[in-house]
Amino acid sequence: MKLVINNLTKTYKNGVKAIDNLSIEIGIGMFGLLGPNGAGKSSLMRTIATLQSPDSGSITFGDINVLEDNMSLRKVLGYLPQSFGVYPKMSAEELLDYFATLKGVSNSSERKAIVTQVLEITNLYDVRHKYVAGYSGGMKQRFGIAQLLLNNPKLIIVDEPTAGLDPAERHRFLNVLREVGTNCTVIFSTHIVEDVKELCNEMAILNGGKILKHTTPQEATKELANTIWTKIITREELEENAQKFNILSSNYNQDNSLNIRVFATEKPSDDFVKATPQLDDVYFIALKEDEPVLTI
Repeated sequence: MKLVINNLTKTYKNGVKAIDNLSIEIGIGMFGLLGPNGAGKSSLMRTIATLQSPDSGSITFGDINVLEDNMSLRKVLGYLPQSFGVYPKMSAEELLDYFATLKGVSNSSERKAIVTQVLEITNLYDVRHKYVAGYSGGMKQRFGIAQLLLNNPKLIIVDEPTAGLDPAERHRFLNVLREVGTNCTVIFSTHIVEDVKELCNEMAILNGGKILKHTTPQEATKELANTIWTKIITREELEENAQKFNILSSNYNQDNSLNIRVFATEKPSDDFVKATPQLDDVYFIALKEDEPVLTI
């Protein structure tokens, strides 16, 4: 099933245009929606999930007209928002059983089977008797995935799920998401480039409510062959180099010197060395090209 969005627009009462005439098609697999905070990612996720209505445009998922038939979409939707709820004093097993009842699984043996299944998929089975309120951040996020899997969703939306997780918890969470995303459509919204690089077979960069680039991580970096250059400078030389070259990023070395990465179609000067393009470079170039041109 394919998610098709056409000419979607959403402007809030304060005048902020969160979604700006956006059109995109997303198929089965892991799709990364990459953009800075405030880019419109959550607004788009909430609109697809039928939690808010757009001003104009259309959304279809397979043969479901999402904007006209919210309930049909919700039956096949799994949604994990940025902040996932306040937890009562219930174990993971009890809470999932309750959620399964709310989702229409009335048979107790069926509920037990599906609750056990989602606990095993999310690596929470061994802690199923613990209160969810006492889980770590990463465990709570995996519980969020467990609850959305209860209705065997065909479309899964996860919004900034790794923000605030430590590296080990982030790795475990991404592994769980990778496993569930093999035979359905998963939209993974994030501002962390590494998440998209590790997880997604397709991606889009979003800013100002607009799609700046729709590609695959592999194709995106391949397009930048022979255009990324690096050199080491002192901190004092940064401003001078920023005026001369298109600096994408800079990182400190152990001796407090800076390693700068520059985008240029030809070698900028003799002291630069060619570098292997990274997905971060693709991201920074897209955002830089989207910056408004200042006129005096």
